[in-house]
Amino acid sequence: LKKGQRIKQIDIKRALAMAGTFNFLCSCAKACLLPFLTLYFRQLGLTPAMTGIVMGTKHFITLVWSPAASLLSKHYNKRRVVICGSVVFSAAAALLLLLIPHTDMHAWTCNASDPHVGPPQNPSDVLSVNITGPVTSHPKPHVSQSKAPVITNETSPHHHHHHNHSHTTESPLLYAPQKNESKVLESSSSSLKKDESSLGFLGNLKVMDTQHQLFFLILIIMCVWEAASAPLEWNVDDGLYEYLDFADASDRYSSTRVWGVLGAACGVGVTGLLVSRLACLIAAQTSRSVVHFYCYASLAFLVLPLAMSLPLYLNKKRNRTSGLLKALQLVRGSPQAVLCVFTTLLVGVANSAIDNFLLWRMQDRGSSELHMGLSLALALLSQATFPLMAGRVSRLLGPRRMLAVGAASLGLQCFYYSFLWGAWAALPAQVLSCFSSGALWWAVKLQCEDIATPGAERSVRRVYKSLSIHLGSALGSLAGGFVAQSIGLTWMFRGLAMVLMVWCVCLPLLQWKAPHHRRINYSRLLAADASEASDSESEQERDWLDKAMENDNSNNNSARKVNH
Repeated sequence: LKKGQRIKQIDIKRALAMAGTFNFLCSCAKACLLPFLTLYFRQLGLTPAMTGIVMGTKHFITLVWSPAASLLSKHYNKRRVVICGSVVFSAAAALLLLLIPHTDMHAWTCNASDPHVGPPQNPSDVLSVNITGPVTSHPKPHVSQSKAPVITNETSPHHHHHHNHSHTTESPLLYAPQKNESKVLESSSSSLKKDESSLGFLGNLKVMDTQHQLFFLILIIMCVWEAASAPLEWNVDDGLYEYLDFADASDRYSSTRVWGVLGAACGVGVTGLLVSRLACLIAAQTSRSVVHFYCYASLAFLVLPLAMSLPLYLNKKRNRTSGLLKALQLVRGSPQAVLCVFTTLLVGVANSAIDNFLLWRMQDRGSSELHMGLSLALALLSQATFPLMAGRVSRLLGPRRMLAVGAASLGLQCFYYSFLWGAWAALPAQVLSCFSSGALWWAVKLQCEDIATPGAERSVRRVYKSLSIHLGSALGSLAGGFVAQSIGLTWMFRGLAMVLMVWCVCLPLLQWKAPHHRRINYSRLLAADASEASDSESEQERDWLDKAMENDNSNNNSARKVNH
């Protein structure tokens, strides 16, 4: 009776509404900034390799710290404190990036007749910002050793005519100091050193140039930011799930995840439109990328009152560590599940390269934040529409083929990105996200249901998401950054497409050779019988149960023969 009375006090509809609202606002806040973050790093002067290291470190921290923080907060019963602290400190840490001086203030020009004007379409113009870093007005003595012509006060008529012809492109690099000017240069270089010594952290790193000092400063800020934001997702997810599970309504919690995708689409699309419209209203001395940070911080503080009132429950009997270890054993014990792990890992590598450098590619083709935001929003909306057609697609293809189709769709997207030609060129390929993301994760969900024992579905699903979203993204960020810097973005996307296509050809053959073991999920069958299902669906469930029982009997008989 006591348990029944406590269950009646739980408002399931209110809990589901608050969970959906929280997922919507959190995903909207992240989408306002995170997709555009690598573009901001490019404007600050980081190279592709540096950007890959920063983003890879971010994913590695999330991979390790998210489960650890979840276990600690549960052990000390401090979930709500951790959730609220994560919301506040992540917003504050993100704003620290705005303290870094910007080196690309005038990369975007304002045109009142066309507010969508983007950066210069010449990739070399943008690349010069990445490699050279901040520009100083002092001449450098070591340039005199190059083969550039030496400009002196006495010039021949030929040189004088050439000089007049190109006087608009004078550069300090063409200046060759004379012997009597060495003392002046030494004194000027020493006064640079004095300015750097007054900058604190940057001044202490005297052995590094300005670009590497900037890189380490960004890396430290990103580590602090990710350490603050990583515990949020797992603590909220565990608290809400255990609250609904106590009322036997945990199966309805999965319906709130679609609000996260819709919130991300809303955040990235609206922010791109807002930044494009505010281009002429922001002062020339201020980078308009600050709008992304302010939107992120504003929504984060808007989420704070909701985080303080979330319905959370702590189930001390549920051991998360043993659940994850058991999930790893279940995945390792199934050859089909191992193939699915390799597929999701490879997809995570490709997705991280797309997330980090697609906007760079679009910027080189003249895209503004409006084009970028709408393109990313279309991809998320396409992903959200797949559950509407999941039943037909799963019956037509099955989970195995659906996994290969999802990876192949991602390969087609990568191949298409290597041929972008204009500002809106990336838009058609975003429709394929319905399969490259929606179908792929639907197949992973079916795979989790096949191998999971009762109560272990969430743990198995977390193993796949951790391996793909975090481990795969970390490896993909590191590798993608170095590959992009070595051979360029075009061949990086083509290489990813080639690898994915080769894997999609090999995957069906490996799936055909690997043995397939399917567990009988009795809880799912009971739920299906209790629900108001059609006659055809009930017949399919009975057929599936009969086949599963026959497979079980045949496996047992073969095992007995081997033992004898």
